[in-house]
Amino acid sequence: MRIVIPGGTGQVGTVLARTFHADGHEVVVLSRKSESRDWRVVSWNAKTLGPWADEIDGTDVVINLAGRNVNCRYTPENRRQIMDSRVDSTRVIGEAIAAASNPPKVWLQASTATIYGHRYDAPNDEITGIIGGSEPEAPDTWRFSIDVAKAWEKAANDAETPKTRKVLMRSAMTMSPDRDGIFDVLLGLVRKGLGGTSGDGKQYLSWIHEQDFIRSVNWLIEHDELSGAVNLASPCPMPNKDFMRILRDEWGTSIGLPAAEWMLAIGAVLMRTETELVLKSRRVVPTRMLESGFEFEFPHWEQAARDLCRRWRAGT
Repeated sequence: MRIVIPGGTGQVGTVLARTFHADGHEVVVLSRKSESRDWRVVSWNAKTLGPWADEIDGTDVVINLAGRNVNCRYTPENRRQIMDSRVDSTRVIGEAIAAASNPPKVWLQASTATIYGHRYDAPNDEITGIIGGSEPEAPDTWRFSIDVAKAWEKAANDAETPKTRKVLMRSAMTMSPDRDGIFDVLLGLVRKGLGGTSGDGKQYLSWIHEQDFIRSVNWLIEHDELSGAVNLASPCPMPNKDFMRILRDEWGTSIGLPAAEWMLAIGAVLMRTETELVLKSRRVVPTRMLESGFEFEFPHWEQAARDLCRRWRAGT
């Protein structure tokens, strides 16, 4: 296959591009940065049509991951960049597909499990899940993230691409041993003795092992019956307290200092990020993937954490 990955230079994009390339597929990454990779990297501005659009015409699959990193303080300027980078890039990808004489068979569009509401009582799936934004006493930063997710999906849904199947990938955090990824950050806290409970520890954390994420993407490419919103997450989300305890156990340390909400708030300012990333309860399950017959290799965090710790130590 020929696969074009706009915004494919981040952790998730690199995981996908690396795997597709190793499997013998032709991979083209669209990036605003000039980088040397084992696959082709083509320049684009993620906002307007240009010569890069020729890469879309005749390709088999588009996987759009473009968007500014959300691990930052939600200042007015950062908010604008986070929103615009997602909406503009999705809109122009839709325009390129619509203008193609030979459009791709499928367009996998990044979204986020953050679109669902903060809750403990029941899991959110694509059918009965509660879209967030109206939770009482929810911080403004939480509502902003949901507004971004809604606008992101709307930009994809508004695109007129009748010959191209569209899938909105509502992804949980993808766990891989790659340096500077989310697993690396969490493991770093554990290794420093800081990987204890965050807040009251009751908030759910949704995640997906990188191998299951890759397999999910391949499944979505191959299964024509799947379109619209699809959750990409392990079927077993778990409370923060248990999640971090298991990670400590698998790494081999019993020390993990807890962090109260006020401590997290101070730490977020110092680290120039937001507490939403650790305090919002993301209890997401992949009902549509499971009903389509997909089987997870790493459904449980214990086995996933064991594999990731082993590979992190080995540097792979």
